[in-house]
Amino acid sequence: MYDFFLRGKLGRYPPWPGKIVSPPKDLKKPRGKKCHFVKFFGTEDHAWIKVEQLKPYHTHKEEMIKINKGKRFQQAVDAVEDFLKKAKGKEQVRVSSTLFFFLNKRLFCFIQYGFPKDDVLIVQDTGSTSIQAADSTAINGSITPTDKRIGFLGLGLMGSGIVSNLLKMGHIVTVWNRTAEKCDLFIQEGARLGRTPAEVASMCDITFSCVSDPKAARDLVLGPSGVLQGIRPGKCYIEMSTVDPETITELSQVITSRGGRFLEAPVAGSQQLSNDGMLVILAAGDRTVYEDCSSCFQAMGKTSFFLGEAGNAARMMLILNMVQGSFMATIAEGLTLAQATGQSQQTFLDILCQGQMASTFVDQKCQNILQGNFKPDYYLKHIQKDLRLAISMGDMANHPTPMAAAANEVYKRAKALDQSDNDISAVYRAYIH
Repeated sequence: MYDFFLRGKLGRYPPWPGKIVSPPKDLKKPRGKKCHFVKFFGTEDHAWIKVEQLKPYHTHKEEMIKINKGKRFQQAVDAVEDFLKKAKGKEQVRVSSTLFFFLNKRLFCFIQYGFPKDDVLIVQDTGSTSIQAADSTAINGSITPTDKRIGFLGLGLMGSGIVSNLLKMGHIVTVWNRTAEKCDLFIQEGARLGRTPAEVASMCDITFSCVSDPKAARDLVLGPSGVLQGIRPGKCYIEMSTVDPETITELSQVITSRGGRFLEAPVAGSQQLSNDGMLVILAAGDRTVYEDCSSCFQAMGKTSFFLGEAGNAARMMLILNMVQGSFMATIAEGLTLAQATGQSQQTFLDILCQGQMASTFVDQKCQNILQGNFKPDYYLKHIQKDLRLAISMGDMANHPTPMAAAANEVYKRAKALDQSDNDISAVYRAYIH
């Protein structure tokens, strides 16, 4: 007996098809919850889904297809139809759907630990740092936007998706970008235009910044017509750029010296995840600012973590990107070694995606490499910057980072081959030239 589901957060995320499967033998069912273990089509996602979140697939399929034109969703629906054709005449097929995509994503935590009270995951560390998923302010599946005026500086790969989702969820947003033309699309979507970073900070209650590197982050605050000139007591500034902890400390000090409130909130993800509102936000600094931004973080991400004092989020983000960058370089090395030894790269990928390292990230990056598609989802120059900063952080902590150092050299070679503005997967080209 097979079951299909449609998952999705009402009013925000599209549904997604899946089927009931048997959970691993050592995986306990959450207590007090009548639910099924589900595998979703087109992904490697598995989760316990509550029965009341199910609806018939056939009954709702056409409706769901109309509201979601995404390529990946269509591919998932196609996978369902292929499965139905193969199952026809062999199995009785029953089709249902789940409606809360956000809960599904958080259920990965619940698989191991059960369902926390009120569906909010709280983990207390042994030190002063606490980690907490952002509280939900969702009402009947939709977000209640804050009435605070939001400013956003920097409309690059990540910032553009973030602003788009803030606007979609009803936030009042004023935008600024160094290249002013990038603001035009968001003005058409209802954003307001700020002439300078100082003006945006002055006009808004909460100002976000998402730029390329430490120098750009400092210049935006400390430079001519910078954010600092617009900071007044009570104004909030949130640094979302991936930078080093020292830069965060400096910016926190200058903002608070003017009576402002500071939070760092770098994001883990890519352009696609930014567009989909599925980023992971790592926050640290002023806890009250974090709480004030609850609806903003829900609009742009699938979950958020509060990591304590300013600087901790920068440290964690650099570690995460160090691992991702090193991993991507290793995958590229494997692909090129397969080719050099007469092995099929596609077969290598097929085998890889059936093993323990299987993931959407590996599959998408490798397929793009084999197709010669290096359109940036996360700039190669930025992951190399993050590796460099992580290595420096390791040096300051007297901790060796030999794997990251080796990967950094490969990315530096890729940059020398004019791959800076391509995707991180273009590190592959460092091995074939």
